[in-house]
Amino acid sequence: MNFLEFAVWGTYLTCMGRYLGNIGLATEIGWFYSMQGIVSIFMPAIIGIIADRWIPAQRMLGICHLLAGGFMLLAAWYGFSAGTEVSFATLFTLYGFSVAFYMPTLALTNSVAYNALTRAGLDTVKAFPPIRVFGTIGFIATMWLVDVMGYQANEKQFVTSGVISLLLFLYTFTLPSCPVAEHSEKKSLVDAFGLKAFALFREKRMALFFIFSMLLGVSLQITNGFANPFISSFASMPEYAETFGVQHANILISLSQVSETCCILLIPFFMSRFGIKNVMLIAMLAWVLRFGLFGIGNPGAGVWMFILSMIVYGVAFDFFNISGSLFVDKATDPEIRSSAQGLFMLMTNGIGATIGTLGAQQVINMYTHSEVIGDNVYTVGEWSTCWLIFAGYSLLVALLFALFFRVKKA
Repeated sequence: MNFLEFAVWGTYLTCMGRYLGNIGLATEIGWFYSMQGIVSIFMPAIIGIIADRWIPAQRMLGICHLLAGGFMLLAAWYGFSAGTEVSFATLFTLYGFSVAFYMPTLALTNSVAYNALTRAGLDTVKAFPPIRVFGTIGFIATMWLVDVMGYQANEKQFVTSGVISLLLFLYTFTLPSCPVAEHSEKKSLVDAFGLKAFALFREKRMALFFIFSMLLGVSLQITNGFANPFISSFASMPEYAETFGVQHANILISLSQVSETCCILLIPFFMSRFGIKNVMLIAMLAWVLRFGLFGIGNPGAGVWMFILSMIVYGVAFDFFNISGSLFVDKATDPEIRSSAQGLFMLMTNGIGATIGTLGAQQVINMYTHSEVIGDNVYTVGEWSTCWLIFAGYSLLVALLFALFFRVKKA
């Protein structure tokens, strides 16, 4: 289940920007990636309420994937039939509906897995992580598949995603049934949307934490949306056109996901050695390196900088997301802990990531332009300036965090 769940996402998340640029929508990439953040603000809560009260989680998972896969295949069909005359509004609408039904399944798969493991008498804390690793394996597998099959710059990446979604829809009929909640356990809308946790903004320390979570969340989706178009743009330079990175950008980028998997194992050591504030600060500085290395590297003699940027991504992404989640867990009362976790996700992956992708798009539109080379369209220009601007932003956030955020002594 986890393999298929993340395989759906891996087909397009890191290369959709390349396809959009190839059909003349390079200036709209940010809108497509921001859609994930926008729907994450409300769709998981709505679908979660339905799964809690009326439809078992495994059935809801199947329904969502049926709809997500169907809309993704419609988007692929429209992209194929329209060619380079694609209408932004039509493609964005079809893609948006697909993402709206896909994003809630990230939480539903966790619910289904926890239910199955609990019924089997297993400890979810110990048993789930090795299972969740198969999600990352699935994500990497389809990244490589799309790369090797030559789908990075065309709508076939959407076809692959839609087909895998339908496979997972069929697979959900084999999953063990999840009970719906009893009447006394039903959550209110206030609980489901995590609105109780907004009371935490009354406390200065927590208000600062959530504000910085949003500011760092700005960085989360930038490389997913723009790393592939950036690396592929080196095809416009004869000295780099035939390098491995340019020819197989997705495989190069997949090193980020490999690093992400490995860096999870380092968190307990770093937390015990340096403390939660320093670990989060390390994550922020890692984002500076992530962007900065893109700004000064190239797929030729400087490819080692790209590789190092991919390795650093694991620290940048995991250290903040997981240590931030742990901070919320330790700093909040048990009765609002779940709501506080929801608020943390809202600030980072919802509001922050949405602002980040749209803001990054404006910067990139300012310094780059589309150029037709052979049968493909590339986004070329002052990419280095863009990445160094993003690095400067991350450094500013890190400095402000170091100055203003304080952790209570135990």
